[in-house]
Amino acid sequence: MSAKITVQRPGMLTTVQDFPGRTGYWHVGVPPSGPMDDLSFRLGNTALGNDEGAAGIECAMSGPALQFDEETVVCVTGAPAAVTVDGVLHAQWRPVRVPAGGTLDVGAVAGPGLRIYLLVQGGLDVDDFLGSASTFTLGKFGGHQGRTLRQGDVLAVGEHDGTRAAAVPAEHVPALCSRWEIAVTEGPHGAPEFFTRADIDTLYRTDYEVHFNSDRTGVRLIGPKPDWARTDGGEAGLHPSNIHDNAYSVGALDFTGDTPILLGPDGPSLGGFVCPVTVVSAERWKLGQLAPGDTVRFVPIRADRAASARVLGPARRAGFSTVFSTTGDRDDGVIARRDGETAVTYRRSGDDNVLVEYGDMSLDLALRARAHALHRRLEVEKPAGLLDLTPGIRSLQVRVDPDVLPIPKLMGLLAEAEDALPAANELVVPSRSVRMPLSWDDPSTREAIQRYMHGVRADAPWCPWNIEFIRRMNGLGSVDDVFDTVFGAEYMVLGLGDVYLGAPVATPLDPRHRLVTTKYNPARTWTPENAVGIGGAYLCIYGMEGPGGYQFVGRTTQVWNHRHPEKSGPFEDGTPWLLRFFDRISWYPVEPDELMDLRSDVAAGRGGGIEITEGTFSLAEHQQFLAANAESIGGFRAEQAVAFAAERQRWSAAGEFAAVG
Repeated sequence: MSAKITVQRPGMLTTVQDFPGRTGYWHVGVPPSGPMDDLSFRLGNTALGNDEGAAGIECAMSGPALQFDEETVVCVTGAPAAVTVDGVLHAQWRPVRVPAGGTLDVGAVAGPGLRIYLLVQGGLDVDDFLGSASTFTLGKFGGHQGRTLRQGDVLAVGEHDGTRAAAVPAEHVPALCSRWEIAVTEGPHGAPEFFTRADIDTLYRTDYEVHFNSDRTGVRLIGPKPDWARTDGGEAGLHPSNIHDNAYSVGALDFTGDTPILLGPDGPSLGGFVCPVTVVSAERWKLGQLAPGDTVRFVPIRADRAASARVLGPARRAGFSTVFSTTGDRDDGVIARRDGETAVTYRRSGDDNVLVEYGDMSLDLALRARAHALHRRLEVEKPAGLLDLTPGIRSLQVRVDPDVLPIPKLMGLLAEAEDALPAANELVVPSRSVRMPLSWDDPSTREAIQRYMHGVRADAPWCPWNIEFIRRMNGLGSVDDVFDTVFGAEYMVLGLGDVYLGAPVATPLDPRHRLVTTKYNPARTWTPENAVGIGGAYLCIYGMEGPGGYQFVGRTTQVWNHRHPEKSGPFEDGTPWLLRFFDRISWYPVEPDELMDLRSDVAAGRGGGIEITEGTFSLAEHQQFLAANAESIGGFRAEQAVAFAAERQRWSAAGEFAAVG
């Protein structure tokens, strides 16, 4: 029978995590989670003789008080805090023996740093979800009941092999500070395409301040607003930060409008904002120790000079508070470009990701087809060191372990794959028709807008009614026209995980149904689960509560099954996400009360009013449809462009581009 730990005081934001977390599901919007400071976590495990990834405890600002029913050896690492066993003070970074019936008490963080790690010899014995014990609180899964720990919770300790514990060597302990330097690589979105040269120079010479509104999803920073190299994002949105959705890397510096956010291990996998630099994998531990009020200076380094994230000792260079570098790659984040019938751009996203982009920055299903063909080929080949493949609108992000599959070798594999890809118009893929209920202008979305106006920004052009804003931006006569357009459209799913947990990013197959709008700037802090919104030319169903930026049109039923792995209603056995790539979504209207009943049906394992019909999609047939209706499509786009330009002029006259952030 295993030892038990009883939580007497939970501490702050205390969760169970393991390393490397929940990998392999980035393409459906499941973040890795895991310890935000992986270095302190792994060092504590190795000190105890555990596997470095064994499940342990993470907390922020203040630690827990835990009672052990059997003698147990623990190690507390991370930010400095008082550690006592039955009132006797003990040091961090070294094994501590807690007697049977004893209480380990970890106090408040004394600074610098923010997060504390408590590792237990044998690790914690908790159930896996999608292959990991890590807690993702926003998704309500993993760890202990998918949430932070509470008083009275009981955790089980795993078995250990009796390996002798030893202190973490002093030269391995990471240096914590309040003025941080963080190594980054250029890209994926640099100058002069997205930012001006002056913007990038400003980024490197600015001491950004860590905002108090930061968490495991991302570290929000306070700093100067870019001037931007573009006037807008075109089909992707009105703000120049907007792009056609692509995959993100953990550690990317994501400009959501004018606000820079360092994406954390609970951050989104897919989104439509530019990222000028990315923290290298060996330095991402620092994100977990950034405290409100700290300053951050980004230091560009060459990708091939980045330390290995695998190592825990001095080669990690974590013991230095300074990043030693004279220059970055000086290529604006573009590793290579390839000409041809379909141009290809290979963009760097840290030292462990390559973002493969097809064609020009436009919404073209032929480009998505090309990315899909590459995706399928790499899935079949499965080269050693390949970790994740995440498609976007016109891109595929390829994540690797650079110690196994170095980026130069990956580039060779990508070139070989590109040479072998079939023509995009040969694409015929499974494509289900998925008919779903939509509560138009749902009360929950109205509430979210009111919260935004009261807590974030009351004077935004899209307030107080997102649907009226959509009407105005698209030059429609009335909000009834918005209603008719949305319900008349068939939306093709081009990506999943756009704001987490199987959330689709989809666009109408008929361009005359493509309403173009822009995203909130700054983003909302709260969005109801399964809200439906439009951003750029794309529609999204939010997989869970959380932040967001798409303009609301209503709310629908669940797209993520929390009853996994049971077969439940419209969900497939063992698969918690409802939708697949290339599904075609259409809507039928329901009243808010009816939607609540349908949502209850889904939660109980019934159908919830979702109708699914098998089918296929042929790109060649779609292109024939576009050609046959080219004149009408062109007329619609011309009228839409006039309204879009008029809205942009109103923004400019009102100082919107300079005033918000």
